[in-house]
Amino acid sequence: MNTKLRRFSLALCVAAAPWFIAGCNSSQPEGAGDAAPPQAESTAPPPQENPEPDPSKERVERAAPPEVRPVALGEFEPEDPVAEAATGRLTLEDDAIRGANGAEFVTERIAIVRAGDEYRAGERYADALAVGSEQPVELRRVLEETPPDGEPGAAFCGDMDTGYIALASMPSDSGDTVKLIALRGESMPAAAAEDVTLCAAAHYQAAR
Repeated sequence: MNTKLRRFSLALCVAAAPWFIAGCNSSQPEGAGDAAPPQAESTAPPPQENPEPDPSKERVERAAPPEVRPVALGEFEPEDPVAEAATGRLTLEDDAIRGANGAEFVTERIAIVRAGDEYRAGERYADALAVGSEQPVELRRVLEETPPDGEPGAAFCGDMDTGYIALASMPSDSGDTVKLIALRGESMPAAAAEDVTLCAAAHYQAAR
């Protein structure tokens, strides 16, 4: 090959070199055009709008307030003149105290206190009821009162409203003895109460 022909061939190769290189660079690597592998499908169930309770989990319940239990229920015979005049035969129910002579008290049981507690400053249930200081005493608030038929003045607090009734019960050979005091006043009976006054005390024997 003469000199001119060799130079022409070399120039042609040099001129074509950029296009060859560009073509090589623009080519995609093997596998680059393939689609991405599919995601694995989830086998978990869709969330429920209202899920069922899990029986393996322990249920937590709010504790109910303690119940104030009565010291006595049932029928009782009067054992002194005050009891005879104010009520006669007495019936103790959960929410009422009824006398055979028409006297009636709609009540709310509010506490069990110790007889050694004071219902007003210096005045104890134990002294008014003639029981030991550890004796449980049921305290009821009077919501409504009906006086005895024919003799309203014989009510525990006379012509004044009875505010509270306190009861104590003692077992005996002849049946339970119930002792009762009636209190007048708006305040809750306690050592700090200033308007609470003792109206009457009476006792009863379980009816046979």
